[in-house]
Amino acid sequence: MSAPALGVCYYPEHWPESIWAEDARRMKDLGLSFVRIGEFAWSRLEPKRGDLRFDWLERSIDTLHGEGLKVVLGTPTATPPKWLVDEMPDMLPVDENGHRRAFGSRRHYDFSHEGYREECARIVTALAERFGNHPGIAAWQTDNEYDCHGTALSYSPVALAAYRAWLKEKYGTIDALNTAWGNVFWSMEVDDFDRIELPIATIADANPPARMDFRRFASDQVVSFNRLQADIIRKHSPGRDVIHNFMGRTTTFDHFDVGADIDVTSWDAYPLGFLDDRSDRDDEWKRRFMRAGDPDFQAFHHDIYRATSNGRWWIMEQQPGPVNWASHNPTPREGQVRLWTWEAFAHGAEVVSYFRWRQAPFAQEQMHAGLLRPDSGEAPAFPEAKKVAEEIAVLDIGAESGQSAAAIVFDYPSSWAWEIEDQGAEFDYFRVVFDTYCAMRRLGLSIDIVPASVSDLSGYGLVAVPALFAFTENLTQALAAFEGEVLLGPRSGAKTKDFAIPESLPPDLPADMLDMKVARVESLRGDVPVPTGAGAFRFWREFVEVGPKAETELASADGEPALVRQGNLVYMAGWGDEALLEATVKAMAERAGLSTVDLPDGVRLRRRGRLVFAVNYGNERFDLTTLGLGGTAILGSADLAPSGVAILEGTR
Repeated sequence: MSAPALGVCYYPEHWPESIWAEDARRMKDLGLSFVRIGEFAWSRLEPKRGDLRFDWLERSIDTLHGEGLKVVLGTPTATPPKWLVDEMPDMLPVDENGHRRAFGSRRHYDFSHEGYREECARIVTALAERFGNHPGIAAWQTDNEYDCHGTALSYSPVALAAYRAWLKEKYGTIDALNTAWGNVFWSMEVDDFDRIELPIATIADANPPARMDFRRFASDQVVSFNRLQADIIRKHSPGRDVIHNFMGRTTTFDHFDVGADIDVTSWDAYPLGFLDDRSDRDDEWKRRFMRAGDPDFQAFHHDIYRATSNGRWWIMEQQPGPVNWASHNPTPREGQVRLWTWEAFAHGAEVVSYFRWRQAPFAQEQMHAGLLRPDSGEAPAFPEAKKVAEEIAVLDIGAESGQSAAAIVFDYPSSWAWEIEDQGAEFDYFRVVFDTYCAMRRLGLSIDIVPASVSDLSGYGLVAVPALFAFTENLTQALAAFEGEVLLGPRSGAKTKDFAIPESLPPDLPADMLDMKVARVESLRGDVPVPTGAGAFRFWREFVEVGPKAETELASADGEPALVRQGNLVYMAGWGDEALLEATVKAMAERAGLSTVDLPDGVRLRRRGRLVFAVNYGNERFDLTTLGLGGTAILGSADLAPSGVAILEGTR
């Protein structure tokens, strides 16, 4: 991998053409290498059907390329123009309450609408034929932020027709579907695929396997929509990377499946917005990190998205200042934009691209900061980006870091399953997995994310599998062959692929792997934890029967097994709090021969090859030498200030 690079998002259609050249020059002087353009420009590219106006776009690409900048050209399909919506109004998505969503912002299309897919193919083909071999085009971005504003799920007539066809392809016969769904319950049996309805607006809950299949169907629609564009781009623009920009805490579709069709995964990182709107942390935590962001949230997504396209990933949109969409929109602390950028590079990012170049003075995002103010003056993030550009120009941080010490299995269908059947107000798959990730991070471990389809776990010392809906054959075999430590639970293997309780009861593993059964479960109020000898269970606990091949390693205060071990597998029979998770992970890491450290709340480490990256989200200085880290500082120092970054070489 080449040295990391910086980029920016730019909208030439928003600004007079007379300033494009000056913008390009300033971008180059700042040290930027990549510029994303075009992803929302359909109305300017085709103001009416067939009236293609690409000349302005070509001039903007020529201008950027003339300064040596590399262009990422977005397909404009996230913002279909009004004339197209008027031609086919049934292309608009329908929400779960039956309301058709309206034109006037973005993402106003239904993934299942075949007519809209044809229009997407038409405009993407025209763009790819015109610009596919332009020397300034380095990569393409398909569409923009799938599922933003909750648009991956549509309950329209066109979605219903496509869902019925998908089910017929999957099951073959209606009898097979009735059996898989358990439709004998409540007299839900149907005699034809055309009698199947969407799993919404029912008197009581819709049948879980029906809802699960709808989620699988909806995810597949996103995948095929993206593949349609990727295939066209590859045909007409060979040698250029195909990219999509994912979002934070978004699990509505399977990102691994979309990632299989692109070259580079990217995501849009807004640490302060996410802390305010997408974090489960309490108010005291949010106040402490209000200007820095959660110390683990960005890293977690870096590691997820690094996994979805075989290690190649970018940040396409990096927050540079206050955003416009959260409940509260503070300014980042001085130095924090630089920290976020370096932390992404620590996790292997090839490019960090800031959103946006200049703050817009109009429309919905006029309160969203950029690198420049609306008057073209430098915003606070501008000198921070410049400093990073100067640093990466002189530092050699090497190629990819290779495999980490620990791994966590992340599975999008598990998120759908526990949304469908949470069995308790607080149960949330993302949150359970993130808690496990945080426990590992607080101990200084570097972590890889792997999918549930993984077939080889060799090389890791510790693997965690929290709340996995159903074990795949690949994963079961990989765990059986794995020699490191494995942490399972809670709810792992709780269902079959058809959303039924396994015949042999959870966790649905062979007895020679784990000789125990989950006999019953309970969900708990947040203020009624179940104490153990090393922390407590909160929100969720399980009562397990331990067979002769396994042993109880830790009990709850009421005498029930809390941790069950068999060989290298440990099952946690509940949702562990911070203390229980950290104590368990620490003991298992030490058993696996992995070194750990006890990090303060705001300080985090990431190993990358020969280097250790340290960042300080906290409000106090921290001396890294207290962790026993030696080596030479090639960036920063062991005295890590708030928002500070250090890179140490030659540490243990």
